[in-house]
Amino acid sequence: MNSETTVNEEKTAKSWSMVWGLIMFLCGLLAIALPLATSIGIVLVLAWLILLSAVAHLVFAFHSGSIGGILWKLLLALFYGVIGFYMLAHPILGVATVTIVLAIFLFCEGVVEIAFYFHIRSATNAVWVLFDGIVTLILGYLIWAQWPSNLDWVLGTLIGISLMFSGISRFMLSRAFPRLPLS
Repeated sequence: MNSETTVNEEKTAKSWSMVWGLIMFLCGLLAIALPLATSIGIVLVLAWLILLSAVAHLVFAFHSGSIGGILWKLLLALFYGVIGFYMLAHPILGVATVTIVLAIFLFCEGVVEIAFYFHIRSATNAVWVLFDGIVTLILGYLIWAQWPSNLDWVLGTLIGISLMFSGISRFMLSRAFPRLPLS
């Protein structure tokens, strides 16, 4: 009876993993179909998270043991609060900011991956790290070069592509689990 329960639990987990993969894929398609709405949604969620961080800094400021600690946390709370409220009030400018930060991040990541390749170049398949670094560097540059004319599609499209590939990989991984007996 115990092994039967385990088999049923594994079937259920596999089914839910496949369903979740399909949902992620469909959300990715939706994000690509509505890239500006997705970008604004991302900025709004980020703004609320920043505001939550501001509240946390404010609360924990009074638990600091020193005046310097209190002042530092109060300044951070103020900074986070201003940024969070600004992003909520001006989501398109938030999208512009997040897009340029993404371009800088991808450019820097590409440089680091290329440098890392030279550290591991003798390893098997290290050329994939170089390839990833070059593609990431180019992607960062392309986002930067087209900014701000790309604001209406970049974030939503990239998130959509990421969700689609995550959904596909989850679905395919679930299918790769050992075939379980039906009864």
